Amino acid sequence: MADRTRAGNIAALAALYFAQGIPFGFQATALPVFLRASGVSLAGVGFAGALALPWVAKALWAPLVDRFGWERIGRRRSWILPLGALLALTCAAAAFVPPSRHLGALLALVFLMNLLAATQDIAVDGLAIDLLGRGELGLANAAQVVGYKAGMLVAGGLLVWASAWIGWRGQFGAMAALVLLSTLASLALREPPAGEIEARDRRSLREVLATVLAALRAPGALWVVAFLGTYKLGESIVDVMFKPFLVDAGFPPHRIGLWVGTYGLVASIAGSLAGGLLAHRLPLLAAVGVSSALRSFAMAGEWYLAAAGTPTAGAVIAVTVAEHLFGGAVTTTVFAFMMSRVRRSVGATHYTLLASVEVLGKSPAVWASGVLAERLGYAALFALCTGISFAFLVLLVPLRERKTGEERA
Repeated sequence: MADRTRAGNIAALAALYFAQGIPFGFQATALPVFLRASGVSLAGVGFAGALALPWVAKALWAPLVDRFGWERIGRRRSWILPLGALLALTCAAAAFVPPSRHLGALLALVFLMNLLAATQDIAVDGLAIDLLGRGELGLANAAQVVGYKAGMLVAGGLLVWASAWIGWRGQFGAMAALVLLSTLASLALREPPAGEIEARDRRSLREVLATVLAALRAPGALWVVAFLGTYKLGESIVDVMFKPFLVDAGFPPHRIGLWVGTYGLVASIAGSLAGGLLAHRLPLLAAVGVSSALRSFAMAGEWYLAAAGTPTAGAVIAVTVAEHLFGGAVTTTVFAFMMSRVRRSVGATHYTLLASVEVLGKSPAVWASGVLAERLGYAALFALCTGISFAFLVLLVPLRERKTGEERA
C-alpha cells in the first residue's frame, strides 16, 4: 500500500511538472521559429527571451504561496488548481492571436503563461516537499525533471510539428487541454496537515521571511548556496557555444538540430531517470559527486572535438549523447539534494530561492560566452570550462562535513 501511494504521488507530481514545461517549451523552442517566420528581426527574436523572466524572479513572490492558502481545499492545491485553470485559458486565448497579425498580444500572453506556470511551480515544489520523505527524493526529482522536459518536448517539438495539420489554433487548443488535464492530477494527492511548527512559521509574511533567513544563516547553508550558484558554470558556457562550434565546423543546421535537439534531449531525459535511481540508491551528496564527475569527463569530450580539428559525425553524436546523459543526471541529483536541504515549514519559498540562485549563478557566464569564445577560441574555452567543472567539485567537501540546523535537530 505504501509503495502504491508513493508511486501515485510521484506520478501526479510528474504530471504537474509536465504542465509547467509546456509554456516554457513553446517560448524557448517554438516561439523563435514563429517569430522569425513572421519577419521579426534577429534582435527582436533574442529579446523575446525576456518573456521567461518570471522563472528567474519567482522567489520574490514565493513567500505569498507559503503564507496563504485555503486549508479546506489544500493549502498548495488552492494555488495549483486556479493557476492551472488560468494557464489553460491563456493557452486557449493564444490560439486566436497568431504572430502575423497580433504579435504584441501574443507576446503578452506568452509572458502571462510563464508567470502563471512559474507561480504554480512554487506551489508544486512546496507540495512535493510536504509529501516526500528523504528516501523518496531521488525518484521524485527524476519525475520532476523528466516531467518538465517532456512538457517542453511536446510544446516545443511535437505540437509544432503537428501544427502543419492541426494549425495554430489546434496547437494551442492541445496545449490548453494538456495543461488542464495535468493540473487535475493534484486532486489525486492528499496534502498532509500542517504541524505546529509549520503553522507557527507561516503565521505571517514576516514569519515566513524570518524563517527563510534563519535557514540561510544555518551552518553550511552558504556552502550550499555557493555550490548551487557555480556547479553549472562550465556546462552552461559549453552548451551555448557547442552549437556555433558545430556550425563553424561545417555541419548543416538540420543535422545539429537532430543531434543536439533530439538525440541530446532524449539522452538528457534518460540521464534524469538514471540520476533519480542514483540518488535513490546512494546518499544524496555522493550521488551529486558521482554524476558531477561523470558530467565533467563528458565535457572533456567536447574539448577534445574542438582541439582535434574537424570532428566526425559519429564523434559529435557520441559526445553530445554522453554530455546530455550525464548533464541530465546531475540536474536530478542536485535538485534532490537541494530539496533535502530546505526548511520544510517554508519549503516553497526556501526551495524557490535556491532554484533562483542556480539560475542566476550561471546566467552571467552564458551572457559572456560569445565574448570568451571569440577571445580564447573554442578549444581553450572548452578546456577552461572542463577545468572549472572539476574544480567546483571541491565545494562538495564542506557540504559533507557540515549539516544544516534542521538536520541536526
